Amino acid sequence: MALIPSNHTHEAPLQCLVIDDEPLARDGIIDFCSKLDFLQVAGSCSTAMDASDYIQQGNIDLLFLDINMPYLSGLEFLETLEHPPLTILTTAYSEHAIEGYRLQIVDYLLKPITFKRFYQAALKARQQHLMSITPKHPQSVDTFLYVRQGDSFQKISWVDILFIEGMQNYARLHFKDRELIIHQTMISLEETLPKDNFFRIHKSYLINISHIDSVSGGRIFINGTELPISRNRREDLLKEVVYTKLLSR
Repeated sequence: MALIPSNHTHEAPLQCLVIDDEPLARDGIIDFCSKLDFLQVAGSCSTAMDASDYIQQGNIDLLFLDINMPYLSGLEFLETLEHPPLTILTTAYSEHAIEGYRLQIVDYLLKPITFKRFYQAALKARQQHLMSITPKHPQSVDTFLYVRQGDSFQKISWVDILFIEGMQNYARLHFKDRELIIHQTMISLEETLPKDNFFRIHKSYLINISHIDSVSGGRIFINGTELPISRNRREDLLKEVVYTKLLSR
């Protein structure tokens, strides 16, 4: 397969470190990296401890990190790093991946890894890297919206909403210290609120993903409240949404 070219002609490739105790898995990631001109493999390791030397040199931009390794797991290793590089987790067990999102991972790849999923994850890493090195220009971000209450409208900050509970033509907005019932449907709220921040986990619940504390089985926990998540929505949350909340932290 030929190299997939970058749109940025002067873009330096991301220096990648592949960490996996399985030689075939390492070779597979290295092979996929070779297909993309914006990735360059700087090294590979079979244990997390061996990876420390590479990272201390300060020239690694992206880790492909296996979760299940002997002695020190990928997650345990990531927790030891004060300023970790961008990280894509690789694992055979999707339920373990949620643990990595609190450590600000880019994405996770479920084994066996297809090139399509690898490419998607690599593009996310590349985008985050470019954002981190691009000069930022101050701009105001409107975090407020107006919600209907009776015959009037109230200004609220959507950042403070923990989750929204649908009640036919009404919705209950849950905050840390209060609740607000408004005359608005879940569908209209879902269309109004930013899709990078809010996710529909169930027909009756729309959550602010930046407030997720944990995900366990078919339940999500936010500020001590247990909420149900439908089976098909859970996988979408893990794969496509949860990582975005970490970009804004």
